[in-house]
Amino acid sequence: VNEANVLLAIDPNKDVDGFHPVNVGKMVLGEQCFLPCTPHGILEMLTRSGVETSGAEVVVIGRSNIVGKPIANLMLQKRDGGNATVTLCHTRTKDMAGHCRRADIIIAAVGVPKMVTADMVKPGAAIIDVGVNRIGKASNGKAILAGDVDFDAVKEIASCITPVPGGVGPMTITMLMKNTVQAAKMAANLI
Repeated sequence: VNEANVLLAIDPNKDVDGFHPVNVGKMVLGEQCFLPCTPHGILEMLTRSGVETSGAEVVVIGRSNIVGKPIANLMLQKRDGGNATVTLCHTRTKDMAGHCRRADIIIAAVGVPKMVTADMVKPGAAIIDVGVNRIGKASNGKAILAGDVDFDAVKEIASCITPVPGGVGPMTITMLMKNTVQAAKMAANLI
């Protein structure tokens, strides 16, 4: 299955995931559109938690089209939850620890368990852990999950940190529901 062809087959006005190229282009331009759910949820979480993004140094670790690139773009924009100085890192970034130590906000979405360690975090930084990595099985057969951040070590340094599971995931679902309600209102000519 060709992912690009599938995305193009979706009506942009029904693309509640925010992945259609039309919605991605509008997002990059700062126009009204369906925002990708995980990045939108991250912005909402930061805003409602009182984390100041304007003028903040933000490090995004991960360059996926679903989380990394969109959240970096949204945080750069002249908007609420934006106006940040963003550094986009990935698994090939040299001196990632140095970039992270300067960050007021770290958003980890790289898919490497416990990649962000305590020595990489500036005291008082806000940490958003998007990673969901299966690192083994418990005696009851359930998967053991870990985020991209070493939660137990970093929670002592950070001003706030999202857990895995139960952090970003519920916000992703909430934003999907928000986009779905908006799509229904648009279809009914209510907005």
